Amino acid sequence: MNPWLWIPTLYFAEGIPYFIVNNISVIMFNNMGMSKGDMALYTGLLYLPWVIKPLWSPFVDIIRTKRWWIVAMQILMSAAFALLAFTLPHPSAEIIASDAAGVSLFITTLILFWVTAFASATHDIAADGFYMLALEPGDQSLFVGIRSTFYRLSSIFGQGVLVVIAGLLERKMGDIPQAWSITLLICAAIFAAITLWHTFRLPRPSSDASRLGGAKTARHIFEEFGKTFVTFFRKKHVWAAMAFMLLYRLPEAFLVKMMNPFLLDPLSEGGLGLSTEMVGVVYGTVGVAALTVGGILGGVAASRWGLKKSLWPMAMSLTLPCLSFVFLAAFQPENMLLISSCVALDQFGYGFGFTAYMLYLIYFSEGEFKTAHYSLCTGFMALSMMLPGMVAGYLQEAIGYVWFFGFVMVCCLVTVFVTLMLKVDPQFGKKK
Repeated sequence: MNPWLWIPTLYFAEGIPYFIVNNISVIMFNNMGMSKGDMALYTGLLYLPWVIKPLWSPFVDIIRTKRWWIVAMQILMSAAFALLAFTLPHPSAEIIASDAAGVSLFITTLILFWVTAFASATHDIAADGFYMLALEPGDQSLFVGIRSTFYRLSSIFGQGVLVVIAGLLERKMGDIPQAWSITLLICAAIFAAITLWHTFRLPRPSSDASRLGGAKTARHIFEEFGKTFVTFFRKKHVWAAMAFMLLYRLPEAFLVKMMNPFLLDPLSEGGLGLSTEMVGVVYGTVGVAALTVGGILGGVAASRWGLKKSLWPMAMSLTLPCLSFVFLAAFQPENMLLISSCVALDQFGYGFGFTAYMLYLIYFSEGEFKTAHYSLCTGFMALSMMLPGMVAGYLQEAIGYVWFFGFVMVCCLVTVFVTLMLKVDPQFGKKK
């Protein structure tokens, strides 16, 4: 089967549910009147499946084929998107305007987001494993850029196109809940079409087989599973590594959770008063494009300098652009070019600075259990975004946007501290 027939759509499908669960949900709940504190807490908790997915990743490898898991999870997510569209609550305009929509209104919505989150995390495990099984090593290298590109395109679609559609529908219909119901229904239809395509077009490699009934007993599997954890925590400099994984992105973890609410909130509440569709353009399109360019340039720089020399330029790139939001909160400009430039600067810096983080995860995972240890590292990566995000809304409600973004700048000192702690091989990451 020609890889061009399934790799682009597979990684486009991998990104859509992640961005809907973790990013679009923030805008939707904010626009539907949920308080900032509750919104940040409950959408922050939606990160949990990506935090704990290493706990069940071995079982995806053991039970059924990777192809089966991919298609099954896509069917489940298509159904969840459709149910979200039909069960979304419709709080009154007065409740929405007063930010008085209680969490109890959204219980069904949150449950369906949780189902989608667990299905998406499982889909990630299966898709990445399937990619390695269905392609020869040479093709894996050839298509790694293609998969990354289509994952980024799913980000633009999820955070840009869908948000613009929702914003235009909000303005045209004057009914925010109905606008989001239609947007989710459009998403369900698109995702169902992708699922149907994969049902018939995903290849069936002979190496993609269930390991149940093989030589490995259940006891042996659990012993190996436990061994991966023990060896991880016995690694040299493990506590410094864990501190880096959990705290390097602390400023961005707080900032990104409140970025969209800040762009959406009216000037009277300290925000910038953008419409939903403009947020889709400014953050979901311009911001994602800048993030992508920053990531590409970060990869080029890291291959020339190596990880050790990259650490400090990239740590500064991750932290200093956060000042742009201090400026935006303090002066509340209305010029769209200026606002877009500030968002692009922050996202470019984050994309460039994030490269060192990902490279360090690869560096620390080296060894006998490389795949399992990398999976554990990505769990800490998700946890690093989840925990600050859960409290970001309550903090912003308590101190306002100006002081909130000032606090983000203070968190930059934490990034500096954990970077100082690292011990890295000077040759690692350099292109030979």
